[in-house]
Amino acid sequence: MDTNTNQVKPRWFVDLDWYQQNNRSFLALAQERLCSKCRERLKTQKKEASAAELFSSLRDCCSKTQGFITHKLPILESIFRLFLANGNQPLDLEELQKQLNELHSGGVHHASIEILSRLLSSDQYYGLRRASD
Repeated sequence: MDTNTNQVKPRWFVDLDWYQQNNRSFLALAQERLCSKCRERLKTQKKEASAAELFSSLRDCCSKTQGFITHKLPILESIFRLFLANGNQPLDLEELQKQLNELHSGGVHHASIEILSRLLSSDQYYGLRRASD
């Protein structure tokens, strides 16, 4: 009997609270990934963009531009951008690996589940954390 099928797979996401706890700015980091069109649109607003507005712009526009995620990016940067592109919906390691492999087809990244787990567990820059179930 395979006991692995009964286990809940840990899911990962960008923890916005982590930024506050570590005196970092998610808004600044996310704004750097905006396409020029969204950057200009958000700049013309009177108020600072919220995390929800950034996720929406990144998901609906920026992530669809060529070069948003490429095999030339470091793996953690690609993972961060995957979460920006999917509106920060939690993903398990297998889902992350599958999406990375699809995006990096022909590229050099073919990270194993073990490598992804190690990278995510040691992240101190992007706020990537396990979702509590």
